[in-house]
Amino acid sequence: MTVRRDFQESARCRPDLVIGREELFAGAREQLASGGSVLLHGPAGIGKSTVLRALAEEYGATARTVLRCSATESESHLPFLALADLLGLVLDEVSPRLPAAQRTALESALTGRGESSLQRDGLALRLAVLSALRALAADGPVLVVADDLQWLDPASAELLGFAARRLEGTPVQLLCAVRTEGQESQEYDRQLRACPPGTLAVRLGPLTRAQVAQLLDHRGHGGLPRSTVREIHRTSGGNPLFALELGRALADSPTPPRPGEPLPVPTSLRALVLSRLDMLSVEARRTLLVASAGARPTPALLRAAGRENAEAECAQAAELGLLATEPDAPAVRFAHPLISAALYAEAPAHERRAAHAALSTAASDPIERARHLALATTGTDPEVAARLAEAAALARDRGAPSVAAQLGLLAARRTPADGSPGPEERRLAAAEDAITAGEVDLARDIAREVLTRASVPADRVRAWIIVIDTAGHTMTEVDAVFPQALADAGDDPRLLALVHYQLAWRALIVEGDFTEARQAAAHAAELAARGQDRRTELLALAFQAQTETLMGHPEAPRTIKRALREPQDPRVACHHNGAGSARFRWLVMGDQLAEARTTVTGLLREVRRRGSVESEVHFLRGLAETELRAGHCGRALDLARDSLRLARDSGIGETASAMLTSLAEASGGEVDRALALAREAVQHAEEDGDQMYLSRALGALGYAQLVAGDPAGTVRSLRRVRSLELGLGITDPARGRWQGDLAEALVRTGEAAEAQDVIDVSREHALRLGRESVLAVLDRSEALVRAARGDREAAVAQLPSAQDRLGKLGYGLEEARAAFALARLRGRGPGAAAFDEAARMFRRCRALPWLRQVEDALAAPEPEPVPDRPEAPAALEVLAAMERQVAALVMEGATNREIAARLFISVKTVEATLTRVYRKLGIRSRVDIVRLAAARRAR
Repeated sequence: MTVRRDFQESARCRPDLVIGREELFAGAREQLASGGSVLLHGPAGIGKSTVLRALAEEYGATARTVLRCSATESESHLPFLALADLLGLVLDEVSPRLPAAQRTALESALTGRGESSLQRDGLALRLAVLSALRALAADGPVLVVADDLQWLDPASAELLGFAARRLEGTPVQLLCAVRTEGQESQEYDRQLRACPPGTLAVRLGPLTRAQVAQLLDHRGHGGLPRSTVREIHRTSGGNPLFALELGRALADSPTPPRPGEPLPVPTSLRALVLSRLDMLSVEARRTLLVASAGARPTPALLRAAGRENAEAECAQAAELGLLATEPDAPAVRFAHPLISAALYAEAPAHERRAAHAALSTAASDPIERARHLALATTGTDPEVAARLAEAAALARDRGAPSVAAQLGLLAARRTPADGSPGPEERRLAAAEDAITAGEVDLARDIAREVLTRASVPADRVRAWIIVIDTAGHTMTEVDAVFPQALADAGDDPRLLALVHYQLAWRALIVEGDFTEARQAAAHAAELAARGQDRRTELLALAFQAQTETLMGHPEAPRTIKRALREPQDPRVACHHNGAGSARFRWLVMGDQLAEARTTVTGLLREVRRRGSVESEVHFLRGLAETELRAGHCGRALDLARDSLRLARDSGIGETASAMLTSLAEASGGEVDRALALAREAVQHAEEDGDQMYLSRALGALGYAQLVAGDPAGTVRSLRRVRSLELGLGITDPARGRWQGDLAEALVRTGEAAEAQDVIDVSREHALRLGRESVLAVLDRSEALVRAARGDREAAVAQLPSAQDRLGKLGYGLEEARAAFALARLRGRGPGAAAFDEAARMFRRCRALPWLRQVEDALAAPEPEPVPDRPEAPAALEVLAAMERQVAALVMEGATNREIAARLFISVKTVEATLTRVYRKLGIRSRVDIVRLAAARRAR
C-alpha cells in the first residue's frame, strides 16, 4: 500500500505525535540513551515517521552530527540518492581524511562524476562509507536517521548495511523506519540484518479506540460523538493516518452519517486503498461489494446471495492483496477494514441496495436479514418496520444493545407517521438501548430530535428523562429540564414517578442532601406504585435503600427487603441502580465480604451478558472495591484499571472509576499514579458540582497522600471530607472508611487531641451501626494516639487485638497495617520479627507501596516521638478538638467565613460548632469566648 507524500505528517514535532506510543517510545528512548540503535517497523500510516521524528528531535541535540535521509518510491531507482542525502553535506569535511582511492570512489558516487558503481568500485566505496562514518564519530557522536528504508535505492541500502554491521565500538547510532505488513515479514528481517548488532526492533501496532479519540481531539476533531469515534476506529483499524483522514472527511461533511450508515471515505483514501480494484473483473468486484455489505461474509453466504463463482473471485482479490488469505478460516476477510469501507462508499446507491437485497434472503441470522431488508428498501414500510423492531428486541435479549439501537432507528425511519407504535416511540426505545450500550451522545441526540416533534406527553417525558440520564453526574447542566418535564407529566402518576425519581438523584448529586433525596425517592416509589409502573417503583426503592444505607438510617434493611420483593423486573434486578446493587452495598458496609463478592460477581456476569456498559463499569468498580477490602490488591488493581479503561472509552462513570483506581494504585500500584487519579477525580467532581463523589474523591486523595508520606496533605484532604459528610448527613463511617487515615495523619502531624476526637465521634456511629471492621481500625488508630502521648505500653497491648479482629473479618490489608503499626512501636530491636511479619503480610496482599514503607522504616533511623501540640487555654479544655480550634480562631477575631476557609469546613459547620461551644462553656456569644479567655490569661 503506497502512502503519497501529501498524506504524511508535517515535519514539525509536537507532544501529541506519540499518542498511544508512550511505552514503545520509552523503550526506544532507553535504547538510544544507552548508545544503541533502533529500527521502527509497521504497516503504512501507522505512525513510524511520527515516532522517528520525535525521537530524532530529542536525541539529535545530543549528537555532534545528524545525518538524515528519507526515500520515496518514485526516486528509488536513482542510485546513490540516499547516500547523497546522508553524506552530501559533510563530504567536504570527511574527504580529506579518507585514503585517495576511497575518496575518489565516494566523490564519484555522490557527485555523479566518473560514473562510480558498486560493480566496479565496490570495495573502495563500501570502505569509504565506513571510513566517513568513523571519521565523523571521531569528533563526536553521530546519529543516522533514515525513514522509509523500503524505498532506499539498492546501492545506498547495501552501502549503509555494510557500514552498519561494522560500526560496533564507535559512537554511531542508527534510527530507522521501514514499512512492513507483518511481524515476520521478509522486509523486516532483511532490514534488521542490515542494522548494527543489538539493534532494538520496535513494531508499531494499531491504536486503541481511546487513543484514536485522543488523537482526533488533539487534531481538532474532538467534538465527534463517541459512536462515530468507535466507527472511525473500526474502519481505520486503529491506523492513525487513516483515522485522521476519516475525521477530516467527517468535519468537512455538511451532513454526518446516521447511526448504522457507513462513514464518508475521502477520495484521497479511496485512491490509496482501491488502487488495485481496477485489476479485478466486473463480477469479482460485485462479489466484493456483497462481501463489504455483509457483517460476517463467507463463501457459502456469497453463493447463497447469487455470487456463484465466489471462491474463484475471492481468490483473485486475495492475489491482489484486497483480501486476507487465511486457509483455515471460513470467513472472507478484507486485508484492511478501510478497503471494505471504501469499496462500499464507491459503489452507486442502487448497487448497494441490490447487494443488501440479496443478503436479506441469504443471511441465516434474523437480525442480519432484517438489517439488510431495511437497507435494501426506501421510504416507509410497516412490515419492514415491524421486522426491524422484532430484530431489535432479539438483539437486546442477546446482550447487543448497540445493535438494538441501530435496528430501532432503522425501524423508526421505516415506520409511517400514523403507525402503532409510532416512529417517536421507536426512536425512544433506540435511545434507551443506546444508553445501555454506553452511547450516551447518540441517546441524547435522539431524545432532543424527538422533543422537536413529539406532542404526546408520555413521549415527551420519556425523552426528557433520557436527556437527564445522559447528563450522568453533571446534572447541573440539565436543571432547566425538570420544570419542563413536570409540566409535560401533568397529573399522570406514572410520568410523575419518572421525574421525581430523577429529582431524587438531583437532590443527592447536586444539593448533597441525603434527607431530601430519600424523601424524593420514597415519593417516586409511591407514585409508581399508584401508576402500576413496577420498574420505576423498584428503581426508586433501591435508590431509597442505598441512600438510607449511606446515611446509617435504621430503615435501610427494611427498604432493601421491599426492593427485593416479587414481582421483580429483570431489567432492574441487575441494574447498577437496582436492588441487587443496594444489597451489595449493604453487604460491603456490613463486613460480609465473601457474600458481597459472590453478589457483585453474579451481577457483573449478568450485565455483561446483556451488554449494559454503564452497569458493567459500576460492578467492575464494586468487585475491585471488594477485593481491595479483602487485601487482594493485585486483583483489585487489575479490575479497577479495567473499569477506568471502560469508563473512559464510553464516557460513563469516569470520576468514580478514577477515584476507585486511585485507591487501588495507592494500595498495590504506583503512588504517583494514585495521586494524579485522585486529583483528577476531585477536579471533575468539583467541576460537575457532584457533592456525593467529591467527598469520595477527597477520601482517595487523602489515602494516597498518607501512603506517599504526606500526612499534612492527608489532614487537609480528609478534614474537608469530614466537613462535607457532616453537611451531607452521612453518619455511617463504613461509607468512606477515611476516619482511621485521618486519625493516623493527625498523630503524625502532632495533633493527637483532634485524632482522638475523630476516633470518639466515629466510634459512636460505628457502635450504633455494628461496623466491626471500622471499630477495629479505630482501635488501631487509638493505639497510635496513646503512643504519641507517651503510653507506648498500652498502645502495644491494644494493637494485637485490632489486628486479630481485622484478620478474622477478612480485611487483609488493614490487618497488615495493624501489624506494621505494631512493628514500628516495638522498634527494630525487639520488633525485628514484627517487621518481617508485616512485610510478609503486605507481600501476600501484593501491597507494594506499603511493602516499600516497611523497607524504608527498616532503613531509616529510629523515629523520635512527635509531641502533641500544646493544649488550648485551660478554659477551653472541656471542648473537643474541632471546638477548640474554632474557639481559638474566634479569639483571634476571625469571622465565621474566615474560620470555615482556614479549617476547610462549611460556615454551617462553624455555626453548629459554636453552638456546642456556648453550651459547654455556659456562655451566649462570641464575645463571651474572648472575655473568658482574657480572664484566664489575667490570672
